[in-house]
Amino acid sequence: MRHRITDWDDAYANGPNIAGGERWPGLWIEPARTYRQSMLEAGHAKLGIPYGEGERNKLDLFLPAGEPRGLVVFVHGGFWLRLDRSYWSHLARGPVEAGFAVAMPSYTLCPDVRIFGITEEVGAAIEKATEMVEGPVRLIGHSAGGHLVTRMITTTSPLPQQVQRRVVHTVSLSGVHDLRPLMHTAMNAQLNIDRQEAWRESPALLEPMAGARLTCWVGATERSEFLRQNALLANLWKGLGAETEAVEEPDRHHFNVLDGMADPHHPLTQTLLS
Repeated sequence: MRHRITDWDDAYANGPNIAGGERWPGLWIEPARTYRQSMLEAGHAKLGIPYGEGERNKLDLFLPAGEPRGLVVFVHGGFWLRLDRSYWSHLARGPVEAGFAVAMPSYTLCPDVRIFGITEEVGAAIEKATEMVEGPVRLIGHSAGGHLVTRMITTTSPLPQQVQRRVVHTVSLSGVHDLRPLMHTAMNAQLNIDRQEAWRESPALLEPMAGARLTCWVGATERSEFLRQNALLANLWKGLGAETEAVEEPDRHHFNVLDGMADPHHPLTQTLLS
């Protein structure tokens, strides 16, 4: 069956196309606050660690009870326009209970910065986190965060070589890997993506770094564009020598696809840490 996208705004609109979708991101606020407070009281959280000079250049670090088995860095989404690290703290629970430290950075949002500027900030955040936690590094990001973590493992990554060598696995959750379609959306008035930036910042238009291992994970009931973007990068990078896998998790949409991270036994957390 032939199909052509004519409404690009609807193609990337998540909340309006999910029953009860207006509950997010507010649904995350209280569990995130509760987890953050409990970890702080237990002495297992370090909050607001600066990694740059910008107001939003801060990260939170959640630590397991013993010596960390390694580092997980979670990069949040929000179409590079919204939200911050405080919404997602509870999602550190799965990796932390499995023995890993979890860093969650905020970053400057568009239009105060271009996407390539956010790329640089996330690279600096990851570098800062690796200075505090030894061992292998795993990256995971949701939506725009999925773009940002996959951008970290390209041949034009902002990460220093010594940090790149520590990255053993990257998981893109409902990631946007080709920025060109977003040029047709209304939000591009704030994102300011042009063809030059799309070609510079789209992981699907770049090559993976040597030894890259990538899992693209998406909810099976998501918008068709997110399903396409998920399969796209895994397919392209497999042909460029990366080890890739594409997963469509049944009965999950763009928001609750994150829930598995709060459970150390969930297949998403198990896959990330494998």
